[in-house]
Amino acid sequence: MTEPLLPARYRVFAPPGDQGGKLVSVQPAAGEEASTQAAATGTPLTAFVEAVESSLVTLRLFTPTREKGASDSGAIAALAALQSRVPDALDVQMAGETQAAQLCGGEWLLMQGDVRVQPAEADLSGLGLGLCPVWVTSAGRPNLAVQLPDLDTLTSFVPGERPIAELNRATGTSGLLLFTTGGAAHVGMARADVSFRAFGPLKGFLEDAASSNMFACLTGVLSVAGLLPDNADVIRGAQLMPGSPARLTAQFTPAPDGARGVWVGGSAAPVSP
Repeated sequence: MTEPLLPARYRVFAPPGDQGGKLVSVQPAAGEEASTQAAATGTPLTAFVEAVESSLVTLRLFTPTREKGASDSGAIAALAALQSRVPDALDVQMAGETQAAQLCGGEWLLMQGDVRVQPAEADLSGLGLGLCPVWVTSAGRPNLAVQLPDLDTLTSFVPGERPIAELNRATGTSGLLLFTTGGAAHVGMARADVSFRAFGPLKGFLEDAASSNMFACLTGVLSVAGLLPDNADVIRGAQLMPGSPARLTAQFTPAPDGARGVWVGGSAAPVSP
């Protein structure tokens, strides 16, 4: 880097005019002091920029209590901080894993891979849901995707850790996606192509606020189900965890059995300390 990287904060995946998304601090490399500094940033996640090379950025990610592996929100915040110093296409290395990144329409997107989708059947009565279209969709780990009839059903759903975990075990999946087509005007995303929520008790969380890989999986479902806008290769998703809405972007190639080359990302807006 030609100039020292200054500490900064970003709100990643936030909807327009809303305080949702994920708050991430970006810091220069801290070595052995990283854990202590991460705890002092006051944000749920801190991305430390370990190295910047011609086509590779190396990061370490910390919560206030521990070092964690790869994080798309952490990577997007770091790339936003480095945007004037890096090319529009490069690789990001986190926890020994390397992920391709590209700048598209002012947003950083990260490669999620190819998505495979199969129609499925599932007993949704434990979730308090009736008969709905269901798919198993995977971009590495299989998720169960359920299409709900309308936005009200999606936003009023109250998740329970046990019934979701039991449903995932019964279907051989690790996460649950509930979705309905169209946007969510009440959180400033009326123009989104799909609204969804993402759950993962078997992954260590009940509900996630912004799930890049799961949105990639949902993109494949929309392709197979014929629910994409005509000739679309870029879509917007409104992720609607109560109190923490997020907006995600996916770029992809539709395929009969899913979607190919799916990239997912979103905005990263600087915020005051």
